[in-house]
Amino acid sequence: MAKRTGQSSAIRYSEAFKLQLVAEVERGDLSFEEVRRKYGVRGVGRVNAWVRKYGNGSRGKIIRVETPEEIDQNKKLKERVKHLERLLADSNIDLALERAYTKMACQRAGIEDVEAFKKKAAGKLGTKL
Repeated sequence: MAKRTGQSSAIRYSEAFKLQLVAEVERGDLSFEEVRRKYGVRGVGRVNAWVRKYGNGSRGKIIRVETPEEIDQNKKLKERVKHLERLLADSNIDLALERAYTKMACQRAGIEDVEAFKKKAAGKLGTKL
């Protein structure tokens, strides 16, 4: 079969070749792009993908170092967020129940317009419901 004009053939790289390039990148001598150009690898992100797949994790990952105080503070903040989320959920349930009770009370009292009743009641109490 004849090759079409302008069509490039696919290049397959061996596992050994990929591992060799990954090791070179992880040694820190050259960047992803420099290794790609040095060995003529096609595809801009290919070497980077190989390092993510075959690498030991020393390259391309962010390592965060925290002091014990920062770890403790993060733990306390996460606990506070969980606590506040529970309080918010409880408040939403309370509000839903209050609205349901108000609607039931208005129905039993024969009041058609619940919103008008709430406005009228709020004016008498001096606060909004």
